[in-house]
Amino acid sequence: MALRFVQLLIIFVLALATSQRILASDPDILFDYIVPSNNKVDANFFTFTGFRDIFDDVPGTLNITKAALAEFPALNGQSVSYAVLKYPANGGVNPPHTHPRAAELLFLVGGSLEVGFVDTKNVLYTQKLKVGDLFVFPKGLVHYQYNSDANLPAYAVSAFGSANAGTVSVPVSVFGTGIDNVILAKSFKTDVDTVKKLKAGLTTHK
Repeated sequence: MALRFVQLLIIFVLALATSQRILASDPDILFDYIVPSNNKVDANFFTFTGFRDIFDDVPGTLNITKAALAEFPALNGQSVSYAVLKYPANGGVNPPHTHPRAAELLFLVGGSLEVGFVDTKNVLYTQKLKVGDLFVFPKGLVHYQYNSDANLPAYAVSAFGSANAGTVSVPVSVFGTGIDNVILAKSFKTDVDTVKKLKAGLTTHK
């Protein structure tokens, strides 16, 4: 009886682990591609033109243009997506955030960037990127990018291993979603007035 219980427990744990991996990733499909609801499939369906001339302007603020499931329905079931990121000079920052469903592979195509991520052991890994460099942010880990160059903007292209990688902004999720001020003050070992100032600053700079 005890052996049977252990066997069932192992099966349950493996099934739970498998189900969690499936929920955190794109499902495999049994077809070449997923036909859209309008049933119209031609070469245009597989073409995304939203990045044309995207590097022609100089960004005044952080600008992120995505080619993900919402913007490019042909990616449904293909487990891939892209984003073009443009960082203004002198402090352009993509604040700490995570992508719960995919790793991110960033390719720097212009300027320079300071990047970093924190692993589950709270170890910070940072790097100064130059044009032509690639940097991978592992799936689900908090990471950021920062342009410290006083004069030049930076441009990057990021690839994701999901058609819908998702983005969870640390500042917004912590200070912009209605978590009680007292809870935040105790969590960050500060006072409620400081928490209110952080929330107000976040609202001002949206």
